[in-house]
Amino acid sequence: MSVATTTLKLPEPLKSRIVHAAEYAGKTPHAFMLEALQAQTELAERRREFVGAALQAREEVAQYGLVYDADEVFSYIQALLEGKQAERPAPTKL
Repeated sequence: MSVATTTLKLPEPLKSRIVHAAEYAGKTPHAFMLEALQAQTELAERRREFVGAALQAREEVAQYGLVYDADEVFSYIQALLEGKQAERPAPTKL
C-alpha cells in the first residue's frame, strides 16, 4: 500500500482537543487522527450504501406496489427468535 502525505490545517482549539484525546486513548495524535478519518470514511460509505438501498426499495415499491406490514414482520421475526413456528407475512398491494 502506498502512503500519501497530506497536510491538515487545524484550528488550535481542535488540535489541543485531539492531543488530549489521543493521550487519554494512549495513542499519538497522528494515529488518533488516522483512526478518526478511517471511521468517518467508513460511516460515509455505509450511509451512501444505506441511502442507495432505500432509494432502490422505494423504486421497487413504486414499480410493484408491494409492501409488508411492519407489525406482522416484527411478530414473525419475534416468533422465529423464540423458536416458534411462524407463518411468513404476505406482501400487500398498496
